[in-house]
Amino acid sequence: MNILITGGAGYIGNELVFELLKDPAVSEIIIYDNLSRKNYNLFLDTHYEPKKVRFVWGELLDSRKLRQVLQNIDVVYHLAAKVSTPLATENSHLFEQINHWGTAELVYAVEESKVKKFVYLSTTSVYGASEEMVAVDTPPDPKTFYGSSKLRGEAHVERLMDTRDAWIIRSGNVYGYSPSVRFDAVINRFMFEANFIGRIQITGNGKQQRAFVHVDKVVNMLSNLLHIDLLPGIYNFSEHNFSIEHIAGIIKEIYPRLDMIFVNQHLVMREIKVLPDERIMPLLTLPPVSFKEELLRFKKKFSFSSGAFQVTST
Repeated sequence: MNILITGGAGYIGNELVFELLKDPAVSEIIIYDNLSRKNYNLFLDTHYEPKKVRFVWGELLDSRKLRQVLQNIDVVYHLAAKVSTPLATENSHLFEQINHWGTAELVYAVEESKVKKFVYLSTTSVYGASEEMVAVDTPPDPKTFYGSSKLRGEAHVERLMDTRDAWIIRSGNVYGYSPSVRFDAVINRFMFEANFIGRIQITGNGKQQRAFVHVDKVVNMLSNLLHIDLLPGIYNFSEHNFSIEHIAGIIKEIYPRLDMIFVNQHLVMREIKVLPDERIMPLLTLPPVSFKEELLRFKKKFSFSSGAFQVTST
């Protein structure tokens, strides 16, 4: 089985490659990435088997290269995207070019290929904001350029469902350690700041809730799509609905001396709570781990802690 992962050098893609390399049914993995986030850890990690992994530098809008790289590919994981944090409402053109039209070019190329399975990692941001719990049948109503562009990308992927197995996975906010970890994602940023600065900054009153899922669980679910039957369609994938205030409280249990600063505390920030999609949960085969334990494991990945240093006056 030959697999193409767009955005394979990124946060989730890096971990997905590790996981798929364990699968004896996988013959080759092609990582297609433009390295826009400067994720060079991919090229330095000894987890990779050189004979099974190949890197292709490329853009999603390069239709000719996409058609070339899709030759002999059986499965496509489309992870490449212009991500939102923290500027989801700026530079609409770039979001549209990558997330919308880039996905369109990839789908056009796949339609002309022999690809059997296509997985598009979308986002719960397509639902916008709501005080009520949203489910997979909730009409999308994106409030950011990021959410809108991902939703438009979904429309192209839906065409594939008529000709081959295709899934749209609307993921919650991803957190947790990966060699290409994103420290602009809120939980990861809080952990970094708590460990090395001793202070985190919360915008608004902190009561806004968001949907979250650990990177290991996203990767576990994606890799199991190769072998566990799931009807083609649109699915939500998230585990927790946490307020920012709650997350900060758990981190303070881990770092008792942590300072928390609220900026514009009077503001009520936009929130989104997502009902777990039970149809996709059979693909999650990892043992259960508490949120606090996940953060403790993240902490162990740091090389050192600023708390180990004592500043003394002379």
